[in-house]
Amino acid sequence: MSPALRNPIVIAFVAIVLLVLAGSTFATVPETKQAVIVRFGKPIRILGTTEAGLNWRIPFAENVQWIDKRVLDVDMDRQQVLSTDQLRLEVDAFARYRITDPLRMYIRARTEERVSEALRPILGSELRNELGKRPFAALLSPERQGVMENVRRGLDRVARQYGAEIIDVRIKKADLPDGTPLQSAYDRMRTARLQEARSIRAQGAKQAQIIRAEADAEAAKTYAASFGKDASFYDFYRAMQSYQTTFIGDGAEKPAPTTIIMSPSNDYLKEFTGRSR
Repeated sequence: MSPALRNPIVIAFVAIVLLVLAGSTFATVPETKQAVIVRFGKPIRILGTTEAGLNWRIPFAENVQWIDKRVLDVDMDRQQVLSTDQLRLEVDAFARYRITDPLRMYIRARTEERVSEALRPILGSELRNELGKRPFAALLSPERQGVMENVRRGLDRVARQYGAEIIDVRIKKADLPDGTPLQSAYDRMRTARLQEARSIRAQGAKQAQIIRAEADAEAAKTYAASFGKDASFYDFYRAMQSYQTTFIGDGAEKPAPTTIIMSPSNDYLKEFTGRSR
């Protein structure tokens, strides 16, 4: 064996070269990653789309661009949205997406961070368009799910251009702004409820009048029939009604104290003594 090969420094140098060469030749793709093999700036092939493990590349000529296979998030900047009932809402939302075409993603954006930066303003725009078509109450009802699905589809059309797929879109918070706008909104809501209450009371009063009129008509019909059969009883009944109205009231209001002076021969008093005739 050559004396140079017995030199520890030479042996160490050769070992380091072999390690560097092996590291430049083989790449281990983890379960959570996929890789784009780039040769002199041009993407050649994809690793890890179906299986993870050990893969090879041409050393020093091909580089590895790692891409996450997991679900990623896009957080929208908090912004104001105007609903159809003229309420300004402060909305905070986010979207979840996954890289499904790493080659297209690398060509269009290079990294996941750039994909998120490209999708963030689109998410805000789609959310403003959808919420601007609906009142504030829609966000508090099952209709909210349909709104989010429309936003997801609109954002997904853009995400496909970057090799990504939008999985879900959610609103974290949708509040009225603090201060004067919030108080104004509360005042409008209170006024609307008061108007609704007045409308319900008016409808109830109208219905009560109709029922009372029908009852009075039925009573008048009964009175007329009784008058035809016994005029004396009818006179006595009308006198009793007069007495109740004058001295007792109808039960809703207590009448004011009333004093009436009559002679014993008054026809009104005779109705209660049976001496009207």
